[in-house]
Amino acid sequence: MDWQLEAEKRRDSILSELQELIAIPSVLSEEPAPGAPFGKDVKRALDWFLEKGAERGYATKNVADVAGHIEVGAGQELLGILGHVDVVPAGAGWTKDPFGGEIEAGKLYGRGAIDDKGPTIAAWAALNIVKDAGVEFTKRVRLIIGTDEESGFRCVSRYFETEEMPGIAFAPDADFPIINAEKGIAVIKFAAEASDGETELQTFAAGQRTNMVPDLAEAIVDGDVTGWLDEFEAFCSKHRASGIIEIIGNETKLTLNGKSAHAMEPDEGVNAGILLALFLKDRLTGSGRTFTAFLANRFFGDSRGHKLGLAFSDDVSGDTTFNPGVIRFERGGEARIEASMRYSISYPFDEKLAGAETAGFELSVLSNSPPHHVDAADPFIKALQSAYEKQTGEKAELLAIGGGTYARVLDKGVAFGMLFPGEKDVAHQKDEFVDIDNLIKAVAIYAEAIYGLACKK
Repeated sequence: MDWQLEAEKRRDSILSELQELIAIPSVLSEEPAPGAPFGKDVKRALDWFLEKGAERGYATKNVADVAGHIEVGAGQELLGILGHVDVVPAGAGWTKDPFGGEIEAGKLYGRGAIDDKGPTIAAWAALNIVKDAGVEFTKRVRLIIGTDEESGFRCVSRYFETEEMPGIAFAPDADFPIINAEKGIAVIKFAAEASDGETELQTFAAGQRTNMVPDLAEAIVDGDVTGWLDEFEAFCSKHRASGIIEIIGNETKLTLNGKSAHAMEPDEGVNAGILLALFLKDRLTGSGRTFTAFLANRFFGDSRGHKLGLAFSDDVSGDTTFNPGVIRFERGGEARIEASMRYSISYPFDEKLAGAETAGFELSVLSNSPPHHVDAADPFIKALQSAYEKQTGEKAELLAIGGGTYARVLDKGVAFGMLFPGEKDVAHQKDEFVDIDNLIKAVAIYAEAIYGLACKK
């Protein structure tokens, strides 16, 4: 079977379905509704997939309104494919409608286009192609749809409380060729009191999620600081940012815009919170100065944790990284920095954190997901390598990442695409897109993999 040709035949329907899914703004809601624990739009996206599955004759199941699956095939063994339909907030600065699915110059734009609606649609299309080919399945194949991947994996945690764990599985939610090692992911918090009356700084806020580099930071300070205007403009220009100072009566608001990026590589973005702290730290007194100085001195120019005494690297997975993604200061309340820590496979976690250089800030661990690794010699890995190499003609190297995919919740799972080598990663960024030719190529790779792993030859 020529899987690439079959994928090309379905190009228009694949793009149409992806546009339908992107049009659902499935961002986590902090106000859950009955039957929609993560919000009505997230539930709509889950229902969309399950309805598509039922229409095409698959067995489907909704699990507690937080996840679901679409299944075909027969046999005792289960091959899992895990995708997610939730997306991070759109953020500012888009030139396209983030939920419009606009096609231009061979790209389809929208939040989720590459993370993870596009890849999940690719897996769905591949499953349809294999099913429609009339092959004999030797395993059951289950496309599992999650709805909380971007905010803590609560969906799959709940799903696997009652549902079968696949013997082998892949998540189309990262890079090709194959990611068999994922760093540990922890959220660590640095906290201190923001003493009332000791500082000009009233509030400071940047970021909504620890897994995104904040692209917007705002601070309010006492008084008229007109004298900072030229200095602020020069500062923003120097640091590839933009900003504005607004004098509002007896107080001043400073706004700084950076560049968003995925937390697994903070250096791809420009952290607006760190930069605003860098500008303010020597212009404030009291607890405001302490807070901004800690943020700037420990994180500016150092995403690897050297200034925190937490740096570490290994040959399997590379550097440990730190992204201060949620930053808050409220005069008279708390000053806090919540950072996403992507730590190496062999990182001595407890030992390193015990020796962290926190400059008087209290350090706590809010969450911790250990590293995940599947041995390179495993037959499952070999089968995926074969599928990739057959469809691309390129060697299927094994990779390690700082991102977290559903692979880490599986007994034997890896991330398998769909960002190709050398392709720009625009996940969590403005004007996120998927390259359409690569989307179709991924469909063919996934079809080859499903056929090779779960069908009679």
